[in-house]
Amino acid sequence: MITPMPAILALAANDLRLLSRRRGDLFFTFGWPLIVAIFFGLLFAGPGEGRSQIEIALADEDRTEGSQAFADRLAKDPVLSVVRVSREEAEALVRQGKRPACVILKPGFGAAVARPFFLTPQAEIGSDPARKAEAGMLEGLLARAAAMNLQAFLQDREATRKMVKEARSGLLFAPPAGDAEGLAATDRFLAELGTFLDKAPSGPGGPGGFQPIAVETRTIAAPRRGPHNSFEFSFPQGILWGIIGCAATFGVGLVAERNAGTLVRLLVAPLTRTHVLLGKALACFAAILAVEALLLTVGVAAFGVRPASGGLLVAACLAVAVAFVGLMMLISTLGQTERSASGAGWAILLVLSMLGGGMVPLFVMPAWMATASHLSPVKWAVLALEGALWRGFTAADMALPCAVLLGVGLLTFAFGARRFHTT
Repeated sequence: MITPMPAILALAANDLRLLSRRRGDLFFTFGWPLIVAIFFGLLFAGPGEGRSQIEIALADEDRTEGSQAFADRLAKDPVLSVVRVSREEAEALVRQGKRPACVILKPGFGAAVARPFFLTPQAEIGSDPARKAEAGMLEGLLARAAAMNLQAFLQDREATRKMVKEARSGLLFAPPAGDAEGLAATDRFLAELGTFLDKAPSGPGGPGGFQPIAVETRTIAAPRRGPHNSFEFSFPQGILWGIIGCAATFGVGLVAERNAGTLVRLLVAPLTRTHVLLGKALACFAAILAVEALLLTVGVAAFGVRPASGGLLVAACLAVAVAFVGLMMLISTLGQTERSASGAGWAILLVLSMLGGGMVPLFVMPAWMATASHLSPVKWAVLALEGALWRGFTAADMALPCAVLLGVGLLTFAFGARRFHTT
């Protein structure tokens, strides 16, 4: 028997009409895939399409004309974003996770720049142990800047002639116990270079074979100089994903109880709706603490996780729990049905995780997205947990991430509770 086509078309049209009326389903059918496509397209944009700069702190301990010129060259590099501070401030910025690395120009840097055949400019890179890739890139950028600096120096005929003259004079006072053949070869080279500078036309070029800069690399993470192992990196992320799942589950569960009439039956008892919501919040808070305690216990017992400060770790866990209880309350007001609330809640939590570095490292994000990451409680939660586990945060260092998390939790809970009362 052939099914009448008009009936099939009517059924299809009815389903499409119902879909158009369910705004949550409509969004996750059409809107959410578009957001994901745009997000990852921007995230993995190629070079020159807005990729984030490497933000570094620069300390010039030499403070001479040569070192300042080198610092200016670094500041003009389009790949770098440079803030100039003292050594102590530079190391503190790295230790607190605010910069992936710092560069220290050591005393004597300018003198070495002026005498490249006798001295090598000395610099130091202090890097965040969690951002080794950026530190490696930075070392290459320093070498490039130093090579460009040497090239620019050799293109200055008068400065190079002066350097050649001083270098040849210095050879006359070289210790006799040195390599006589090497000294003679160097003298011949300098003499020929002087002749070249006198006769050759102007243009780029210079002798090769010289080390333009010597870079010492070390990690900065007081007081232990870095995490014990990779699990101290991975467990904060694992804890956050467990907490995200917990917040989503409780938020959707609250919607289900409202639709099933459970909340109405609870209100028959001598309880106000505020009391009921606070009870739900307390249950979610306890569950989040249980997730944190379980993962940390496993990490300490089986994977060598060693908290730098037990007290600060407790403070971080409490602040993180408050933040995500507030988000749970907000999720419970995002849809009239379990399905729509679940979809909207997970969408928000996934976006916060994307922005907060829960899926991809912050340093590969475009500049505007790295700035937007400050709005994600996931970023502050990871920073607080890492600060107590291995970054060696002090109480003052921990104050900002904990304050942000507490503020997020209180504001979202208040807003969600207000909306819940009106729905």
